[in-house]
Amino acid sequence: MVKYNAPDPLSETFAALADPTRRAILGRLALGETSVTELAAPFEMSMPAVSKHLKVLERAGLIARGREAQWRPCRLQAAPLRDVSGWVEHYRRFWEQSLDRLDDYIRELKSRSANDSKNSKSLDLQSQEKKRGRKHRRK
Repeated sequence: MVKYNAPDPLSETFAALADPTRRAILGRLALGETSVTELAAPFEMSMPAVSKHLKVLERAGLIARGREAQWRPCRLQAAPLRDVSGWVEHYRRFWEQSLDRLDDYIRELKSRSANDSKNSKSLDLQSQEKKRGRKHRRK
């Protein structure tokens, strides 16, 4: 596992979310509090490896771990995800606006193409009529 020094909480959250195992752990915790053993069950890795993933999530503020006798419950803390959501929302608006402009541009191109096609057909008809007129005059 790569160690990193995140300069800010948002970077730390993104770094924690970068791993599919940690995302799966968060998905399970979204269903409710559970033990470390239950969190580790679906993964083919050692308990120390799972523990390292949990430490990364805990350092990012995404989970909280407790201790109740023999039980070590983990629970989701979603506040850092709200910050991620806000950051992503800013760029969602940017992409929607960009895609709307692209859609307008495509409509404009189609409209031009349709007009060019009509003009081309009109010119073809005019050309054909002129040719017919020349043929009739020659006869």
